[in-house]
Amino acid sequence: MNRPMDASSAAPLEVWLPDLARFDDAHPIRALLRKADRLPPGAKGYLAGLEAHFTVPGGLPAGALTRELMAGDAEGANWLCADPAWVQPDLNGARLLACGQMQLDMDEAQAFARPLKPVFGDAGMILEVSSPDHWHVRLPVDAPTPTLAAPEQALGEDLYQHLPDGADGRRWRVLLNEVQVLLHQHPRNAERRTLGLPPVNSLWLWGGGTLPSLVRTPLRGVISDDVLLGALATRAGIATLKRTTQAVDASSAGWLVDLQDLPADEIAANWWPRLQAQVLKQPVQWSFASGERWLHRPQHRWRFWRGGQR
Repeated sequence: MNRPMDASSAAPLEVWLPDLARFDDAHPIRALLRKADRLPPGAKGYLAGLEAHFTVPGGLPAGALTRELMAGDAEGANWLCADPAWVQPDLNGARLLACGQMQLDMDEAQAFARPLKPVFGDAGMILEVSSPDHWHVRLPVDAPTPTLAAPEQALGEDLYQHLPDGADGRRWRVLLNEVQVLLHQHPRNAERRTLGLPPVNSLWLWGGGTLPSLVRTPLRGVISDDVLLGALATRAGIATLKRTTQAVDASSAGWLVDLQDLPADEIAANWWPRLQAQVLKQPVQWSFASGERWLHRPQHRWRFWRGGQR
């Protein structure tokens, strides 16, 4: 559902950025913040940021939401994200080093998934390759869904610390071990090593649940390349646009521009000229993934006396 970018909304245009610490003193956004008004802290982290913008009864079922966006068949089942991942064994276990961004094409993804599908089938589940980097597991609608950490919570940590305990946890640990053995032996990983690419040697299971019947948001629309953010916006019935310079040029009050996954240098080089044009004509809220927030209004550009470090 697409709606025009109506500037009459009371809420300002919001720009979602990476952690503030990633912006050095010379970054143009730092100079802008010195003239802006500091707001109370907001949400910290990716998932908390999503939950601050969208209300989903019963939690955030990332698997069902993203499967519905990609395939349109999420109704009537429980879903898990099963994103291709790279784990590195060490003395204390295995650490999750990458997830969902493994530079796969569809042919390679299907090749990796092929030996895994019977393993999930024997467990009463169906493994679906929804896109090269985003896979899903379909469970019966009445099957219990495990509580598993999101990738951002587990990256760099011992993955087994983030699996559920108890009898149900044992089931998922056994399944994950089988998956890792099969992927470790997969010939495609030898090819990836010769190309200098990390191996696909695990799946990260997370975001379980059923498709919510209702998602609410005060946003009028989002500009983003993030799959889960796009899925939430689509389910909430608001406009979703791919992240392009043209979309940012046309953004207005009540919209969210998602840049939180980009390096600070790329924001300065490729996006700052567009953002600078926006701050001259409308209020813009700057929300950092680390929780800091500022509001800049067009008249704030005359605050020449503002100095010091923000």
